[in-house]
Amino acid sequence: MRKGTEKKPAITIRPEALERFLAQAFGPDARLAGACEMGVDDQGMKEFGYGKPVCLKFEAGGELRRGVLSIMRGDKYGHQFYWDRAAILMFQHATSGEMEKHVRPMALGYFDEDDNLVPVSRPREFFIVTEKAPGYDYYLDLARIQKTGLEAKDLAMAREFARWLARVHSAKKDDADLYLRRIRNLIGASECIFGLVDAYPYPYELFAPERFCALEKRVIDWRWKLRAFTHRLSDVHGDFHPWNVLIQEEGETRDFAVLDRSRGQWGEPADDVATMSLNFVLFGLYGGARLGGDFERLYRTFWETYLERTNDAEMLAVIAPFYVFRGLVVASPQWYPGHPEAVRQGLLRFLENVLEDDRFDWANFNRYMD
Repeated sequence: MRKGTEKKPAITIRPEALERFLAQAFGPDARLAGACEMGVDDQGMKEFGYGKPVCLKFEAGGELRRGVLSIMRGDKYGHQFYWDRAAILMFQHATSGEMEKHVRPMALGYFDEDDNLVPVSRPREFFIVTEKAPGYDYYLDLARIQKTGLEAKDLAMAREFARWLARVHSAKKDDADLYLRRIRNLIGASECIFGLVDAYPYPYELFAPERFCALEKRVIDWRWKLRAFTHRLSDVHGDFHPWNVLIQEEGETRDFAVLDRSRGQWGEPADDVATMSLNFVLFGLYGGARLGGDFERLYRTFWETYLERTNDAEMLAVIAPFYVFRGLVVASPQWYPGHPEAVRQGLLRFLENVLEDDRFDWANFNRYMD
């Protein structure tokens, strides 16, 4: 079985676990009086599988109460992962009680790995705690190269990035619907192409509305082209750029750590390659209207190493819209307000031109700068 296709055992809803949940959610005196699948007499007390909603009858605070415990099934409509489904259930819990005639939410919770029911009490905002890794932001290396020039260690690190991506992207998943979802999100999601376009000033003096409109229409053509590439679904980072990489140095040894994985585990490898390689272009354009010198060497080293390790020439047929997404980010006056006008114009010109080639000509990048 391919990595990422393993299925977890079905959830089992045990009466004793239900009773513990009720005590946590409704108070220590809460007691389960009955449970059954929908449409069946609720006097039953047995284990239930992941299937139909379960009717509950319980006592709490001296009152007999009834409720329905529901689990949302995964499907191809943007609900493949438990965090997708969690977002919908949190929405329903937060808003259903505010609508006239809607049944009132009673509790929100989740099943843990041992099929225990864990309540989420009065949620307002969620957070995550991660380890703090040593190191400094990789973009500081790129800023140093701008000032003092390229060093051998910089080319070595670009190779390490490419080798690491090659290892990550080697994990594949057979799920055409999930690949199509990632392409759909790339184009239409609020933090991707259409959302980024909407975040630009309107009208924008450097890129008129007519140009944005034409860009979006061209991207739709690419959406239909990429339907033929669903076999490419791979493990990805999703936001692999210099501000999400920590460089770790110990004596002569250099390594790196990555931060802030984004937009899901599975996607198109071109996303990661476009993200890092376009940042080499960004820093290079500060030195002129065309990519050259130290940053062209970084760009070429990164691409050469990745293609050598993966032999993924097919990527050149799909990468263009991913460059558009990342280009809209790095050209954004909101995210990068300090760019000289010429740098911003160059990036925006690249976005239009790269969509016109069926295959990206990585070795002749400056074709797209005219």
